[in-house]
Amino acid sequence: MTRLILFLFLMPLVTFAEDLFVATPLTAKGSFTAEIEGPACDRDGNIFAVSFARKPTIGRVTPAGQGEVFLEMPNGGLANGIRFDRNGRMYVADYTNHNVLLVNPVSRAITIFAHSAEMNQPNDLAITTGGDFYASDPNWKEGTGQIWFVDRKGRVKRVAPNMGATNGIDVSPDGKKLYVNESVQRNVWEFQIQKDGSLTGKRLLIQFPDFGFDGMRCDVDGNLYITRHGKGVVAKVSPEGKMIREIAVLGSKPSNICFGGPDGRTAYVTEMEHGRLVQFRVDRPGLEWTRWKR
Repeated sequence: MTRLILFLFLMPLVTFAEDLFVATPLTAKGSFTAEIEGPACDRDGNIFAVSFARKPTIGRVTPAGQGEVFLEMPNGGLANGIRFDRNGRMYVADYTNHNVLLVNPVSRAITIFAHSAEMNQPNDLAITTGGDFYASDPNWKEGTGQIWFVDRKGRVKRVAPNMGATNGIDVSPDGKKLYVNESVQRNVWEFQIQKDGSLTGKRLLIQFPDFGFDGMRCDVDGNLYITRHGKGVVAKVSPEGKMIREIAVLGSKPSNICFGGPDGRTAYVTEMEHGRLVQFRVDRPGLEWTRWKR
């Protein structure tokens, strides 16, 4: 009897190891079109991604995988990168109209937050510790690109011209560095962020010999999770530019990634080959999720 009581007392203390870095489907094949992009999580853990059911839409998917059309893009717009700020406001890169849109997540009202006719397209967005943005801006036809700085009032300035096909972009945990990858050239660059938003100290962090890049996000330790378009994996790269691991994502064309879940340790990947969201658990929380909690 004593042994039984001791066993029952200890049962709540028993924990079970979970499978890390193992991808599973979140939504059914074909729930999104082949243009699936985004994604971003809100404070409730919902995942927002581009082209749910049809384009030009943005879908909202619960952590259980139940999806719906959240909004239709206006004026012939097509969405790409999505980010939420600390106040829960939603920002969307509308690449066909050269806009960054601001969406009220409650009313779903859409306004133009930033615009420049000199953009090829705002592609992916990174948000700084102060609430400003950087936007990657590729020219796919020419294989070139640039980076734009968008301040909290929507004012736009070009801060890095004459680059390769800029795509995935994010800010380091200390807010001092900007990372951007070039899909065609397969480079990941590191910049130093200045107080006025300008960029200095361009440095090659890592270069890959094959396949392409798309989206990219940081975790709380500054590791970069980079979608490898064509290879079907997400590469985890250290802040020093060392390859840590590759995670297979059940399709050859992952387009972007974000972090969410109850503890920030669920990675969600938009997977184009099968038009769906996939998910995998990681060892450390995503940076964006952690900033919401401060």
